[in-house]
Order: sequence, then C-alpha cells, then structure tokens
Amino acid sequence: MTRDDEAFLQPDAIEADDWSAFGSRAVWIGPATCQPPSGVQSVLIGLDAHGTLECVSIDAYDVLLTARVDAPAPWIPVPAERLATHAETLAGTVRQQPVAATMLARTLRLTEKLAFAQALDVESLAYSTLLGGQEFRNWCAMQPPRVTTTSPSAEWVKISRTDDIVTLTLNDPERDNAMTAAMRDALYNALANCLDDPSKPFVRIEGNGRCFSTGGHLPEFGSAHDLAKAHVVRTLHSCARALHSLGERASVLLHGACIGSGLEVPAAAHYRVASRDAWFQLPELQMGLIPGAGGTVSVSRAIGRHRTAWMLLSGKRVTAPQALSMGLIHTITRQ
Repeated sequence: MTRDDEAFLQPDAIEADDWSAFGSRAVWIGPATCQPPSGVQSVLIGLDAHGTLECVSIDAYDVLLTARVDAPAPWIPVPAERLATHAETLAGTVRQQPVAATMLARTLRLTEKLAFAQALDVESLAYSTLLGGQEFRNWCAMQPPRVTTTSPSAEWVKISRTDDIVTLTLNDPERDNAMTAAMRDALYNALANCLDDPSKPFVRIEGNGRCFSTGGHLPEFGSAHDLAKAHVVRTLHSCARALHSLGERASVLLHGACIGSGLEVPAAAHYRVASRDAWFQLPELQMGLIPGAGGTVSVSRAIGRHRTAWMLLSGKRVTAPQALSMGLIHTITRQ
C-alpha cells in the first residue's frame, strides 16, 4: 500500500447510541484494493486512483470510482485529478443526509437479488420510514408555502391504439408531466387494463410537451398522513411493477427531463429509447428520501446498484449518451 492510499483510509465505527456523531461517521472512503472496516455499516466508497480496476471485492462497496476513462460497470469513471474531490463530494452528501444515505445503501444491497415485486416492497417500506424521518422534515421546513394548482388537463394519460400497439401519453404538459397522484393513478389503471387485455398488446409510454416527466409533484410531497396506508397504496398500485409485468411488450420513448419517478417508472420497461436531448436525474437523497416509485429496483436492474447509488449521492444529470453507455437506455433516436 502506498502512502497516498493510506491517506484515504478513514476507519470509523458507529456507536449505536451516539446519533450526534452519526453524520460524520456514516461514510468510509478507501482504496478499492483494501477491505473496508467491518465496523462501518453505511456507505462505502472505493477508489482506483491508477485505473487498474483492481478491487478486493466489488460486493464490499456501494460506489466504485476509477481514473480509467473506459471503465466497465460497476465503476464510475472520474478524471484522476478530480477523483479524491469527487469522492469527498459524495461523502458530503452522506454526511448531510446520513440516515437516508444509509437506508439507500442497505436497500440497494438487500434488493439486489430479490424478485422485482419483492424488491419494490422493500423499497416502499424504506421510503415510508424516511417520510417519517427528521431529514425529510428538515427539507419540508425549507420549502416555500405549498400552492396547490389544478392543471387544465382532464385526461392525465391519453390512450390510443393502432393494431396491436397501445400508446400511453403522459398529458400534463403545463406541469411538465409531473407525477401527481392523479397522473400516477391514471397511468396505473391504463397499464393494468393492458395487462388484463386478452389480446396482449404491445405498450409504449411517451410524454406530451417539452419533457417526459419531471417526477413527483413537489406540493404533494409529505402530504400523506398515514404512512402505513401510503405504503400499501404505493405497492398495490405500482406503475413500475405493472410496466415490468408486461415484459417484452413494454417500451418507453423518453425526451427532455426524466427526473425522479419520471425515470424510475420508465426504467422498468423492457425497451427504453431516448431522444438526444433527454437527461436523467435522481434527486431524492437531497430531500432526505430514497426513490419511492421503484427506482432502487428498476434503475439498479438496468445499471447496477453501484452506479445507482452514485446517481443518488451525486445528484448529477446523466445525458442521453452517458445513459446509453451505462445501459440506462438501449438506443438514442435520430430526431
């Protein structure tokens, strides 16, 4: 081990009854060639400063960063001169939202080998837990007063059929197809009808307006008073589960912003197409939450749990070409 490698070693144990220190001890950064300390049960970040892609155990880490530009999954390529800084940026997110970040890492690990529907149940339980947590309450306290607006759209999801292809179009362009409760219910009902259709049509989802969907409608966040009931509703009416159940019959056409649930739901489709202007982002961790519309399952099945954790910890936008190289989408349209 070199002296530079030793500088990254920051072993720390978490005292179960010392929550005041949890924020600064919730993350460990070290060379990927080293086994992380067993005392840390939070977010583990492995670094490959020399681009050799050597790792003591991929399973041991939550995020793996490398200086190698053409690194395969599960590595995230970062320029060598920015590697340490980028790792510290991710660590800063963990320190700001230690409970949510820990819940994220553990949920991704736990659901990695579960069946899709079972993994969604685990995610929802974790999500409901965080809805009742202090980190989410802190975020809510910083938001401006809620103003509930009513979109003029009466048809949240337009449904059309040509031969054996059903097209479902998210139809609230005035609010960038925000995934309101009304939008979610309309989409779920449409997907459920397609699942029950004996003709077994192919199903394509797209969005009307300048983007596919900006995700959850912010004024609705934190509006659920019964978190247990919210979990039941969320899992029984899961759009991601319904879309995944369609198997090879499901496809999505993405454009513009695909944020939060605007990525989590379409990521469950078998075939994902995006325009060149599409971009993808998972901002939930900044709110003290993890994805609640299926993202820890759908996105991680597409790009792996390490890269999913990176998307959430960094909060960065992923462009269409980047998404293609990661496996988040299958092709980019020429339009």
